[in-house]
Amino acid sequence: MFLPVATPNPPSPAPDDSPEVAELKRQLHWAYLKIQVLEERLRLQRIQKYGPGSEKLSAVQLELLELEPGVSNLEVQVESAREPLPPRRTQRQRPHPGRQELPADLPRVEKVIGCAPEQSPCSHCGQPTRVIGYETSEQLDVQPARYFVLVSKREKRACPHCEQGGVAVAPAPARIIEKGLASDRVVIDTVISKYSDHLPLYRQSVMLERETGLEISRATLDGWVMTVGGLLIPMAAAMGRELVGGTYIQADETPVDVQMHDRRGKNHQAYLWQYSRPGGSVVFDFQLGRGRDGPKKFLAGFNGILQTDGYAAYDKVGGPKLVHAACWSHSRRKFYEAHQVCPGESVSKGIVLLINDLFGVDTEARAQNLDLAARDQLRQQQARPLLERIRQQIEAAREQALPASKLGGAVAYTLGLWERLKRFLDYPELELSTNLAENSMRGVALGRNYVQPRIMCTPISPGPLWRVYGRGLVLGHRFLKCA
Repeated sequence: MFLPVATPNPPSPAPDDSPEVAELKRQLHWAYLKIQVLEERLRLQRIQKYGPGSEKLSAVQLELLELEPGVSNLEVQVESAREPLPPRRTQRQRPHPGRQELPADLPRVEKVIGCAPEQSPCSHCGQPTRVIGYETSEQLDVQPARYFVLVSKREKRACPHCEQGGVAVAPAPARIIEKGLASDRVVIDTVISKYSDHLPLYRQSVMLERETGLEISRATLDGWVMTVGGLLIPMAAAMGRELVGGTYIQADETPVDVQMHDRRGKNHQAYLWQYSRPGGSVVFDFQLGRGRDGPKKFLAGFNGILQTDGYAAYDKVGGPKLVHAACWSHSRRKFYEAHQVCPGESVSKGIVLLINDLFGVDTEARAQNLDLAARDQLRQQQARPLLERIRQQIEAAREQALPASKLGGAVAYTLGLWERLKRFLDYPELELSTNLAENSMRGVALGRNYVQPRIMCTPISPGPLWRVYGRGLVLGHRFLKCA
């Protein structure tokens, strides 16, 4: 059962209260505040553990919480009857286009199906019939991968009239793995399967043995991946220079476990720092820590717009003209969590609804296929008044929110980054959120979920290495062994 919501300011003592009673009232008030904060944290943990990913908890799911101590049937009923937050405005529903046509550039293989023998004579006169046409239908088909041995014969030439000219041999073509047992196609397929299809190398090793009868160890596959990464250094360096030389970068980071050779028996938590431009290149920078050294080095000399979630490591990086911008999705997420942990409240919900309307402005611009100039004009007309209303509601919420509560944290986060959050009104190319950057890290999360540990790092000869990762490239350390 939730206790009544206490205000941050302690109640004024009555005139006839003794000092002991006044002190007890003060202690009781702070006890209420502490219990309220702890209840919020406990409820958020239960929601994260038992609740669905949608924005409403059903009675069926919350029945699980009845087995937990401290949760009453009344709370379950209140949460079940709570009005859900309306979903964000999405693009207009388009009519179903009907059956999809198969791509015209795919090769066609015809298969003629003849009539049965009893269908050949005419059903009326009994005379033989003839073919007058075909009923045609198309299906997408696949031919399983077929392994074969590629035999390369290099021509050797010699003069039949004398021996002084020696023997000339056709030059060997360049290969990814010199003198290797696998062709370039097999090596490339291994890299794509690992980083685009999230298929670990040990599984690929088992598959190769099953399909070909050839035992290729995971260590050998590791060497293939490392070699491909070394060959991609020039391309990755060009992508990094293109990003830093541009005017707009979205940045984010995600953890990856690393096996260290320090005999601790535990994985070290390293990070992939993602740098991208919406619709452009994506680069992942591997760093063993989450300090400022990584972004400071990568963004050295960058003088454009840097949009992040407000993490302090991105401060004091880049060139002197760098402009910081923040993400509205992170702000909305914090207010939504505050609404989740406090059933029946309306303050956080009202702020979330206003932020939804803010995103709705850009949704409308996308639906109308507006360019940046036209979208900026629409933002100035509709988003600017919305920002003022959002700020007013957040400042009003600050007066009644406990600093340690979810609502207090959301208020402090948003107001602390307010100047960065409203930068989209000054820069038409700036997006409202870093969702595109987070989406580019989905491949990292998928691979991380499929196999642990992700990377094994040795301290031998550290240096730059770029590895393929989905649409992006990864800058890390030499001698990285990928599971």
